[in-house]
Amino acid sequence: MDEVRPTSGAQTHGLVPLFPPGLQAIYGECRRMYPEQANPLQVTAIVKYWLGGPDPLDYISMYRSTGCPAQDIQEHWHYVSFGLSDLYGDNRVHEFTGTDGPSGFGFELTFRLKRETGETAPPTWPAELMQGLARYVFQSENTFCSGDHISWHSPLDNSESRIQHMLLTEDPQMQPVQTPFGSVSFLQIVGVCTEELQAAQQWNGQGILELMRGVRVAGGSWLITDMRRGETIFDIDPHLQERVDQGIETEGSNLSGVSAKCVWDDLSRPPEDEEDSRSICIGSQPRRLSDKDTEQIRETLRKGLEFNSKAAIPPISSQRQSHERPQSRKDSLESESSAAIVPHELVRTRQLESIHLKFNQESGTLLPLCLRGRLLHGRHFTYKSINGDTAITFVSTGVEGAFATEEHPYAAHGPWLQILLTEEFVEQMLGDLQELNTREESALVQLPLPKEYSWPEKKLKISVLPDSVFDNPLQ
Repeated sequence: MDEVRPTSGAQTHGLVPLFPPGLQAIYGECRRMYPEQANPLQVTAIVKYWLGGPDPLDYISMYRSTGCPAQDIQEHWHYVSFGLSDLYGDNRVHEFTGTDGPSGFGFELTFRLKRETGETAPPTWPAELMQGLARYVFQSENTFCSGDHISWHSPLDNSESRIQHMLLTEDPQMQPVQTPFGSVSFLQIVGVCTEELQAAQQWNGQGILELMRGVRVAGGSWLITDMRRGETIFDIDPHLQERVDQGIETEGSNLSGVSAKCVWDDLSRPPEDEEDSRSICIGSQPRRLSDKDTEQIRETLRKGLEFNSKAAIPPISSQRQSHERPQSRKDSLESESSAAIVPHELVRTRQLESIHLKFNQESGTLLPLCLRGRLLHGRHFTYKSINGDTAITFVSTGVEGAFATEEHPYAAHGPWLQILLTEEFVEQMLGDLQELNTREESALVQLPLPKEYSWPEKKLKISVLPDSVFDNPLQ
């Protein structure tokens, strides 16, 4: 359980000699912004994470911001986390790797929530939301970056709100700080509607954030979340949808992969051939991904290739070249990652003749995004199963480092399947999958499930199935 208490004035002003230096550095940035709030309310983990407690964040401080009337920025509550960075420097939570790199994961989370009329104290539910995100970071070792989106599928405050997902951006006020244990930046959580999340997936998070900054009701320039907002930015200004569509057409999507409910079957061989086929089928024991494969797929899911001069799948390699961050932290993809492809003799690859892909309806609706927003722009897209080691990566002919080729477009390395699609076939598939291309979350409810699509000449079949098939794999 967490408790809410004011911070100690002595601690806040650094008068205690043993006051943790990393904590002090972040407090210093908070004091710079809120000099009159020396003792903000604070949610604190009763049992600290390093003592076996469930909450990675030691503290979340809650400040009252008057906004900036001159810039039409409304009053709000400002939440700041403590614990994703290294607060102590003694290896109790984070490995100390020096002062030149990031401190811990290199960032803390912030959140700005509109203050409701008559509200005298900040709601505490954002603290649990921030703890949930921190638990994901600690468990997955995936860091967050500005522009990332988070599918939450539930009102952030457990109400009936339309604000059910999140985007991340740089906090507009808090400056990165240098601590004795490395640098710390501040990433702000921005609550968004489903339609805004989908637009960020189809295009990119930074583009949607920029549109939101221009809409006061959606947060304005400081991106303040209003849980009572009932309209999307596209409802408020229909012209913004045209800007998104134009961005998708010219730039494609920065989303390089998703965690999903998916599975694939090798139809090339009969089911009784247990030696080398159907090991990925629902109801059988799948092979496990190697550590190298897992690292490669995790990096693919971490970030798109928008900064690369050419699309490339990161190599299957245990030696990541990174002079900026420790290897234990997962980073964005870099164009150099295609430089050292592991020789093919070290990677056992199976070439398949015929395959069957299975997705739940949420994953199925992302297929047009995968094809139009990624493959037609020379990029790749990965579905990683949340129920096991299965992974499906679609690649275009321009992607380097893939083990699927034009001659053998379906290839598998253990439970990881790669599918190479030519531009001509992508266009054909987009036409056939047109009913999946929707911005309406409920549109697929009208489709009879299972829904099947087949291209016999390509020996490819895709099924969109109810969630229950993936939730009860042995049925």
